[in-house]
Amino acid sequence: MAVFVALFLGVAGVAGALTATAESPEIAFENPEIDASQNESIEVGGQSYVVADISESENDAGQMVISGTLEREFTTQTSETWANGSTVSVDDREWRVEIAGENATEFTLVEVLDRQAILEADDDAENETVTLDDGEYVAVTDESGERTLVPADEYFPAPEERTHASGDTLEYDGQTVTVDEVTAGGAVLVWETTETETVEIAQESTVTIGDTDYAAHFPDASTLRMTTDVESYQAQVTEIERFNQYNSGLTRVLVLSVLSSIMLAGMAFIPSRY
Repeated sequence: MAVFVALFLGVAGVAGALTATAESPEIAFENPEIDASQNESIEVGGQSYVVADISESENDAGQMVISGTLEREFTTQTSETWANGSTVSVDDREWRVEIAGENATEFTLVEVLDRQAILEADDDAENETVTLDDGEYVAVTDESGERTLVPADEYFPAPEERTHASGDTLEYDGQTVTVDEVTAGGAVLVWETTETETVEIAQESTVTIGDTDYAAHFPDASTLRMTTDVESYQAQVTEIERFNQYNSGLTRVLVLSVLSSIMLAGMAFIPSRY
């Protein structure tokens, strides 16, 4: 019994020594293409990015993990079509788009008057127009109390008109737009806008930017390293996984050996029935 106890303790000692002295391999990039800190500008995939964020957080398993974000601002062209007969809002007023002829090269914005607001602002006019067989009228009462019908075309002011041709610029929705094309069906307006592309990067992951694959690694909570040598990175990941498996196996051997030694030692002190 003592021999077996000694044997199991010896195995446990060897397993414990190996577990304690083994050094876990770590991800290391040789000559990485990217080695940057937060707020630093980098060139990735032929584009300029900024390392917008590197932060450390706790995952669902309670482990601290590091992640980062790349951002790139770029200019893109946006277009909008104003259909013939449609209503658009320009300078906080409503306008009707009018295009004349099949081969038109320009369009006209005709102000859409708020007739109801004009009537309500006039204390002498009734708030609704009067429609007769010969047209539309506005009922106006003078100081003497006499009610008069005024033709609507005479009462309401003439709407403002603005004409724009291809190549003209105008202010629309807080920006300067250009009339790119005018057809019988509508006018096409174009302008440039600035958009932001965001790339989220997790610790020890592979990310594709443009047409290039990168392996990403955060050696600490303030540094991002990226390499195109994905094969070397994957080989290191495999080595770490193999080490963890071996280390886990040695830990199980250690535990089982100690338990076996205790069980055998205990069995040695069980009194014999004979």
